[in-house]
Amino acid sequence: MSFDEKIAVLIQRIPKLIDHLKTEEATKNALIMPFISALGYDIFNPQEVVPEYIADIGTKKGEKVDYAIMRDGEIIILIECKKVGIDLNQTEMSQLFRYFTVTKARIAILTNGIQYNFFSDLEEANKMDTRPFLELNLLDPRQEALEEVKKLAKEDFNLEEILSIANDLKYTSVIRKILTTQFEIPDDEFVRFFFIRSNPSGSRFTATIKDQFTSIVTKAFHQFISEKVSDRLRIALGVEDDNRVIKPEPNKIVEEAKEEGKEGIITTEEELEGYRIVRAIVSKVVEPERVLHRDTKSYMGILLDDNNRKPICRLWFNTKQKYISVFDSNKNETRIPIDAITDIYKHGDHLTTIVQSYEGQS
Repeated sequence: MSFDEKIAVLIQRIPKLIDHLKTEEATKNALIMPFISALGYDIFNPQEVVPEYIADIGTKKGEKVDYAIMRDGEIIILIECKKVGIDLNQTEMSQLFRYFTVTKARIAILTNGIQYNFFSDLEEANKMDTRPFLELNLLDPRQEALEEVKKLAKEDFNLEEILSIANDLKYTSVIRKILTTQFEIPDDEFVRFFFIRSNPSGSRFTATIKDQFTSIVTKAFHQFISEKVSDRLRIALGVEDDNRVIKPEPNKIVEEAKEEGKEGIITTEEELEGYRIVRAIVSKVVEPERVLHRDTKSYMGILLDDNNRKPICRLWFNTKQKYISVFDSNKNETRIPIDAITDIYKHGDHLTTIVQSYEGQS
């Protein structure tokens, strides 16, 4: 299976496992080792993955880092693990810092099995940065983060490419956090900035003005975000209703499938990625080889057994607003807008249910 498929399977398993992981070792076995495996490294081959890696550091003897990932006999990635639920922002990282300094690794990962923080030495050579350049949360995976993590995979590993974009990623992450904080509770400096820009006459920013303007800035910020979201929805609604049930006419599914024989059909990487995620999700109930796709000019149809009468879902990725269509037992189609390809995970239960219903018919 590909990285996308393995990660999809892992993400689907997390909610069922998380309450049963009481120790660090349980977290490693259930979540972190499958993550390393998803990247294509053989967790049972000590030439690729060394658990409990030991290196003497100055006067400190026998210290261990949880995993060292090797390539051509050199360490390329260090991984320090914590138990599920541990706040990584409050975690002591001195050991990881020390190992980073004495090895040739340029990538270090701190994880609790759900959250993954990725570090390098962007600020000072051979000294691990205090801030991660990338963060991934498998309970709420962002597609762009998954794409960057994929670059660490064994078959795609390109250190220079990773480091070339790591600096931008680090500051993008920080800016996102700042904007999130200001959106919720704007600080004095943020409020002062808008007050000064809104009052070219040079009025004083007094305590009373600050209190009044904090409320104004908060309201304006929320309205701005709301309007942007509404604009995006209006654009989407200009093409299709956001969420509607489409009741196909008899044999409509079969007739529409004929469209795939026309010229001009382009299967995009996004569609293939969505297909791989769907296949990984339903592989819990059927063999993944039975899940196939057929592309048309309008959508990619994903079918069980390559049978037009067994549609699992449709991916409408050819417009600015993406949609996934799911089906009920009567083959009524419900089209649902999604913001990212990873939103497909949110509909995993529906996808497995419809596949199981087809199995019950056979």
